[in-house]
Parts: sequence; C-alpha cells; structure tokens
Amino acid sequence: MMTTVGYLPEETSSFFGRRAELTRLHTALTTRRMTTLIGPGGVGKTRLALRAARAAAGGYADGAWWADLSPLYDDGLLLPTVSDAVGLADHTLRMPVEALCEWLGDKHLLLVLDSAEHLRGPCSHLLAEILTTSTGLTVLVTSRQPLGTHGEYVVEVPPLPVDGAPDALQLFADRLRAAAPGAGLDAPGDEAAAAEICRRLEGIPLALELAAAGIGRHSVAQLAARIGSRFDARSAGFRAPGRSGGLALAPGFGAPGADGADEDPGTARLDLLTDTSVWPRRHRTLRTAIGWSHELCTPLERLLWARLTPLRSDFDAEVAREVCTGGPLTADEVDRALQGLVAQSVVQRDGDRYRMLDTLREYGRMWLTELGEARAAADRHAASFLGLARRAHDGWTGPDQVSWYHKVSDTHLDLCVALEHLLVHDVGGAQEMAGRVGFFWACCGHLSEARNYAQRALDAGPVDGPHRTRLHWVLGVSALLQSDFATAEKYGALCTATALYDGDDEGMLGAVYLSGLTRLMTGEPAAALEAAGRVLRMADSVPVDSAHRLRCRLVTVFALTALGRFTESEEAATALRRACERGGEYWTRSYADYQLALIALLQGRPAASAAHARSMLAGKHRLRDSFGIALGLDVLAAAIAAQGAGAQAARVYGTGHAYWRMVGHPQRGTPELGPVRETCELQARAAVGDEAYQRAFERGQSDNAEVGLAAALRTGLQL
Repeated sequence: MMTTVGYLPEETSSFFGRRAELTRLHTALTTRRMTTLIGPGGVGKTRLALRAARAAAGGYADGAWWADLSPLYDDGLLLPTVSDAVGLADHTLRMPVEALCEWLGDKHLLLVLDSAEHLRGPCSHLLAEILTTSTGLTVLVTSRQPLGTHGEYVVEVPPLPVDGAPDALQLFADRLRAAAPGAGLDAPGDEAAAAEICRRLEGIPLALELAAAGIGRHSVAQLAARIGSRFDARSAGFRAPGRSGGLALAPGFGAPGADGADEDPGTARLDLLTDTSVWPRRHRTLRTAIGWSHELCTPLERLLWARLTPLRSDFDAEVAREVCTGGPLTADEVDRALQGLVAQSVVQRDGDRYRMLDTLREYGRMWLTELGEARAAADRHAASFLGLARRAHDGWTGPDQVSWYHKVSDTHLDLCVALEHLLVHDVGGAQEMAGRVGFFWACCGHLSEARNYAQRALDAGPVDGPHRTRLHWVLGVSALLQSDFATAEKYGALCTATALYDGDDEGMLGAVYLSGLTRLMTGEPAAALEAAGRVLRMADSVPVDSAHRLRCRLVTVFALTALGRFTESEEAATALRRACERGGEYWTRSYADYQLALIALLQGRPAASAAHARSMLAGKHRLRDSFGIALGLDVLAAAIAAQGAGAQAARVYGTGHAYWRMVGHPQRGTPELGPVRETCELQARAAVGDEAYQRAFERGQSDNAEVGLAAALRTGLQL
C-alpha cells in the first residue's frame, strides 16, 4: 500500500522551539485515538499541530488531512467542511454523517481539525461517531478548550519560554528580519530590549509577531518602551483619555497622539477584554498586544481591519475593495490600507491572496460592532458575492470557465454566508444567487448545499421568471446526480412548465437537458432525442455558444449513442467538441470526449477510445470534478483492457473505484456503458490471470487518487 502525505497546508514561515511538545505529540499520535491541543489564541497551536502532523504523516497509509474550522460561522457547514477535507464529495441521498463514516471506515489516516473552540459541542458529537466507526482514524484537534469527547487526551500548549531558552527571542528576531530586511539585534542594547519585549509579551508567538511588525516605525528600544508603558498602564488600571484626532465618520478609530501614548475613543470594550477579572493573564496579554498593534495602525487601516472581518475565505484585492469601500475608504485607500495591514502582520499575504488569522478577525469584528457597521458590512459582503455569482454565471461558457469554476469552489463559505444573510434581508437576491451558483455547486460535489439553499430560497417567498426556473433546475440536477430520478423528473416537468409560461427559451433548453438526462439514465433514449431536437429547433433566439444550448446538444449525442447510431453520434460529438473548444468551454467538452471514447470503444477502436478518454480526464481534472473523473477512468480502463494490457487496465479500474467511493456511488454511467465495462474487465482478467489482476486493481485502489490519475493519464504506462 502506498504511503501519502494527504493534504496539509504549506508552512509559510520559520518554526522555532517546541521540541518537548513535538516529542509529546509524537507519542500521543502513536498511542491515542484523539488528542486536543489547548491554549489561548495566538499561542501557536495551529503551527504546532501542522508541524506534528507533517512529521507523523508518513506513519499513516492514507496520510494526514487538514480541516480549518475557523471560518465556519455555525455548525451547518461542519460536516461538509470535514468531508471536503478528506476528499469525499458524496453524490448520494444518505445522511452526510453516514457517508463520512463509511468513507473513513477502512482508512488509516490522521485528521486535523484546526480551531474547533466555537464548535466544541458539534465537533465532539461528530468525532464520537467517526472514531467509533473508523478504527484506523486518529484525530488531532486545536481548540482554546477541551471538546469533552470520550477518550480525549489533552495537551496544553504553553507560550515559548522567555527565561533560559532562546526560542522566543529567536522567533522575535526572525520576524524582525521578515518585517524589515536588514533589521536585527545588532545595535547596543537591542538584544536586551528584545528580551524585555519577549518577557512583557510572555512568549506568546502571535503577540511577538505583531510587535516585530512595528519595527518599520520604531527601533527595538522604542518598541520595548512603548510595550512596557502600555502594559504598566493596563496593570495599574489606567485608561488614558481618548482624543478625537481621527475620522469623524469612524468613531472609535481615532489616531493615536504624536507620542503614541493616547488611546482610541470607545475603548471600553477593549478594557473589558483585558480586565483581570474577565481574562486569565495570558489572554489579557494577547488582547493588550493586539490592541497595541491596533493603535499603531492608521485610522483607515483600523477601519479596513474591521470591515474585512465578514470575509471567511482567502480573498484578493478586488474582493477587499468590493466589501470594504465606503465613506472615508475609497477603493485606492483600501489598497493602501491593505498593504499597511500586511506590513504589520494583521493580514497575511500569499501571492495575490490575503487572509486574516481568526484571533485578529475576532478583534476586528468587535470593533465593527463598536462602530455600528456590522449590518452595513454584511450587506456589502452579500452584494459582493451576489455579483460574483452573476459574473460566474455569465462567464460559464467563456474562456475563463475554469477560473470561474475554481473561484466559486474556493469561496464556498463566503457564498454560504452571503446566502444566509440574503435569505433574511433580501429574498429576491437569495433566490437569484442560489439559482446562479447551484450548477457550480452541483459540479463541485456540494449537492446537499445546492439542494438545501435552492429549496430554502423557493420557500422564502414568491419567485417568478428565470429565477424560479433556475431554482427548479438546480433541485432537479442535484437530485439526478444523487440518483433520485423521480425527483429529477418532477423538477424537469416544473422547469418545462415555468419556462413555457414565461416564454423563456434558455429555461426550455435547461429543462430539456434535465429531463433528457433523466430519461437517458432510466433507459428512454428515443424520448430524450426527440425532446432535445424539438427544443433546439424552437429556441433559435438563444446564442449557439450558450451553456444551455451546448448542454442540450450533449443530450442529443448521448441519445444517439444509446440508440446505436454511432456515425451520427460521432459527427454530433465532434461538432459539439469543436464548438466548446472555440469558446473555451471544458465541462461540456469533456462529456463530448467521453462520448467519443465510448463510441470508439463500441466500434472496436480501443486506441482512439483511450485517447479520447484521456482528453476527457484532463478536462475533468482541471475542473476538480470527481464524478466526471470516475466515469472517464472507467471508459479508459475498458479501452486499455481491449488492447490487451490487463494489469494496466486493472490498475486504472482500481483508481476509478477509489473515485467512485469519493462520490459515494458504485460504478455508474449511462446504461450502455455497463455491458462494455463488464466485457473489458473479463478481457483484462483473462490477459493476466485473476491473481495479477487483483494485485494491480488493489494497487490502483490504494494509490493516492491524484497519483493514480496522473498514472492513468500517461500513455504507454509500464506496470
């Protein structure tokens, strides 16, 4: 069985100390089923968990997998997030927890749940279920408090030592150099001042990083003096009088005085958060350190810090401008303030993407509430992601299809947050949004979310026109992909009725695509062909390269193949593929490739079939479409078997089986594929013998899915 690392985030900065903790964690991960790292925000739990998981991953046959729970606003997306993290994109009607338990049942892997403190109850309940049914599963959790799960082993993460060990000082010096190349502790008194900073900040890594980011505006000695004066004032219960030197439109975001000693107006909430009666000392230290970093920001940087907090996913500068522009923050000011927050380590940058640590997001959200801007910020956030849904829908058949597909997939949490807000405050916007992103979600494997939001949008209030048709269509396509053919047929009929009533040609094409695929899957290709042909002739107002017209043509190709009219089917598939290629469309094109592969196989041309199947797989891989990849691997394996390469075919069949398990289905496909698949599998077994076939199949099944797919895509593979 092949050993794999699975998926772990990249480490983006250097790591210091923690030797004792890593040794303890290594022992825990080899002897315990569940370990929870606890400690206050900013103490380094995530970095420690990542380092420990990376070191331990080789000991798990199925690798180590990471789920970041910090962006989740409630437990509604907990199961989908964990399922996504371990590679499950369930396409069945089972309860999601049942699907996850079955997926993990025979695996030997390490699952890391990062930042679980706000979902302690739901996480504890979920882990109790999956640890019971998945005997090869080990779980590592980071949280500010224990989850309380039976069998939980708790490891407290202390700050870095500041006396007798160099860890905190090394971290501070490293972050100084990162903040200002050439900076260091070389000047007289710098090392002593840095040691004092580490002592004042009690070795809390996040506090040290935020302090080091201030080196661009102060010397190390000045940093030590400012931090010292702030902590002395706090411990003495001193609250300096605020001064309204900042933005009239942003109360609570006043600029500090020239000497840096004055505080912002409206800091009562911060005083509460740092009061000794409310927070233990380490929590108070971190809150005070964040507050000090907040004071170093310009007024506009503080305002941006607060306004960024509704974002749950990584974001780019364009999204930041859409969500945060308003009042004193112009688009240009957002760009400048964003770079200022990056320079001070409040926002992290990776290429053209940005993210904010959950602890800092929490602090900014407090200030957003203090400003009275929480509702306005949520409105801007929802409007931004409704706009993204519109642009993605319009750009589906253009050259940026793959880019839009990935944007929708990568911003899934933000789209859910926006939909939740719109369902309460703008039902029409929610209905439009759910209809426009539903197809993307169905393709990405988020079938439960697609059906849930489409149904809630329909139930939220009256809806007419294209939005109603799209919502019915999303419900039908999701049901079809879950093999719920009766429901798919029902919504196909509803789509047809509403589109006819509205005179919506595009809606009619969509309805026929849905009902046509349903008929194909239930063995009625002649009815599917007749309906598709009729509507394609009727809907002459819809452009030839529109998404619904291309998909309706695909129904024609599938139906002709199922009816045995291979010459017509091949001509139609080739023409459809060319039309897709001209527009940069991959999703429909890959299914045209699939049909060309199947036609060639049925006509006794296995080499041509394999070439078309690999073309399909390349397109589906670009779209991260596990269901499409599973279909493509089946037809590729059959084509390889038909060429006499039994062991190679068995390995590809095994990889295909792994992908079928990802989507929760046994092997599927249109009815005509089944007999071909069975015949070719028998050929492969006969070519190499049952024992060799089984070894190769199990190798493909146990490979990392990406590794297996890459092997299948290589021509002339030698096993």
